Amino acid sequence: MAAGHSLLTDVKSGNTGAVTSARGCDTFLILHDYPSPEVDKLWREFLNRVDCPSHYDAPEYFLEPYWIGKRPFAVLAIDNSGRVIGVLTGLHLRGRVVCGLPARPQIRTDDTSSAILASDRLAEGLLQEAGREKLIAVFAWSGLSLPGFQRRGFLCREFAGDIVLDLRMGTDNLFKQLHESRRRNIRNAIRNGVEVSEATTPEDTAAYWRVYSAWRRTERKVIRHDHSFAMIERVHSLRANHRRFLARYNGQVIAATGIRFLKGGLVEYANNCSLNEFMHLRPNDLLMWRTVQWACEQGFPKYSMGGADSFHRRSGGTVVPVCRYRLDRTFLHRHDFKESIRARARLFLEKAPAGMGQVIRKLLGRS
Repeated sequence: MAAGHSLLTDVKSGNTGAVTSARGCDTFLILHDYPSPEVDKLWREFLNRVDCPSHYDAPEYFLEPYWIGKRPFAVLAIDNSGRVIGVLTGLHLRGRVVCGLPARPQIRTDDTSSAILASDRLAEGLLQEAGREKLIAVFAWSGLSLPGFQRRGFLCREFAGDIVLDLRMGTDNLFKQLHESRRRNIRNAIRNGVEVSEATTPEDTAAYWRVYSAWRRTERKVIRHDHSFAMIERVHSLRANHRRFLARYNGQVIAATGIRFLKGGLVEYANNCSLNEFMHLRPNDLLMWRTVQWACEQGFPKYSMGGADSFHRRSGGTVVPVCRYRLDRTFLHRHDFKESIRARARLFLEKAPAGMGQVIRKLLGRS
């Protein structure tokens, strides 16, 4: 019997160890842990069919140490032959269910005619997983249509999204795409004697921890996460999907950048930390560029910069919008209402006479 038909039988009988549904055409699996070998195989066959999948689209999502206490899950859409035709991953966060971020989609569907069917089945699976949660949000690349979510009341809003580099251009062309200031900073970092290498040893992990700990205390930006050393060690051990690069000056580690990836798929700029007193040496610009060079050498097709702000836009590439599909089930849809008010306020400020917008922002205590 074919593996797909075997899986469909297991879905209907509940033998996969996952929460499942096979009501008529609504066939999906909900996973809360790393999948069984059979499901793992079919999941990876799906990833091999889609363009440039990411690490968080893959089974290794469940190996991440970041999700402790956040109830990670995955929903797999299954067609009537037992093939996986879509996947989304997400977390439960204080009354919300979130699948991705405004610059980090965590949903993929088959690039064939199965996409609409996958959208329906993923939406049904997500609603079952969400249960009574009042706010559900799914972030998707703008090119991915999700009619199944919209039919179930999810409202779509487009965000600026992410800068994506086409690594197939090669490093010479990618370097030319960089903003002039980024190219200058990279050259200055090299002239200043900054060197970049991959973190591979326990000593490298300890050096990273020292920089990370100091960076968390910086006053130049708001830092919301607080990882433990054990968590840092765990991420460093997951080399099949994570790498960290260290910038050194006179032998001292002064900055670090982490990337995550799925082999043959997308590379993502994941995190960065640096010491304030060495920022003038421009280690972060050089770190970013060295990770791009590494990704090109490894044969990855695309690189996601993880944002579309001014720092990321100086990296060249293309701005790819990200759409949020959100279902607000609160009384009077208060989240949608508040967002609508803010949008109208922004529109008013944009149309206000010169200077008035700045005065109003000051009165409201906003920058």
